[in-house]
Amino acid sequence: MPSPPPDPLPAASGTGHLRVPGPGGRAAAALLRVLRRRGKHLARGTGPRHRLGRDLDDCRQERERWQRHADSYERELTDARRERAHLLAWLAALHPASAGLTPDDGCGPDGAHLLRIEAGGQRLSWRLSPADLPLFAHVPYAHPVAGERPAPQDQTAHLRRHTRLLAMEGILSGETARTWAAVMPLRPDNH
Repeated sequence: MPSPPPDPLPAASGTGHLRVPGPGGRAAAALLRVLRRRGKHLARGTGPRHRLGRDLDDCRQERERWQRHADSYERELTDARRERAHLLAWLAALHPASAGLTPDDGCGPDGAHLLRIEAGGQRLSWRLSPADLPLFAHVPYAHPVAGERPAPQDQTAHLRRHTRLLAMEGILSGETARTWAAVMPLRPDNH
């Protein structure tokens, strides 16, 4: 018949743990030492759990940094779109005879609209968001015509050609040279 386990010995001074004699006691003591050391490492922040926490904090900081970039780009895009709308409103004011607003296909009266202007013998069009429509109060509202010509395929190329043509007309008529002379003051040595 096996003998009952021996009573534990009193705790070693200052440890607060009971000592168990024999090989099981030594194994338990070794295991406790390992666990205590591991606990100290975790407490100091060198364990895997702490490392994962630091990685998570780094990821959150990186996400917040990218979110600030995205917010900044969104503000710049909004500013550029608003400036585009102001320039188109100005262009429509310069061409009152050919400028007109029509609702975009498939959109209701409160949806996107098209600004149409004729320049250089071709009809050009730009899509406007509903938020920009108050800028175009000076442009007459027109219903789309069934046989209307569509905007040119490469509207930007047509605008570049038309701008060069207008600039050359100004140079040939001498208006540019007179305007430049009026804007630029004469230097003292050029009298």
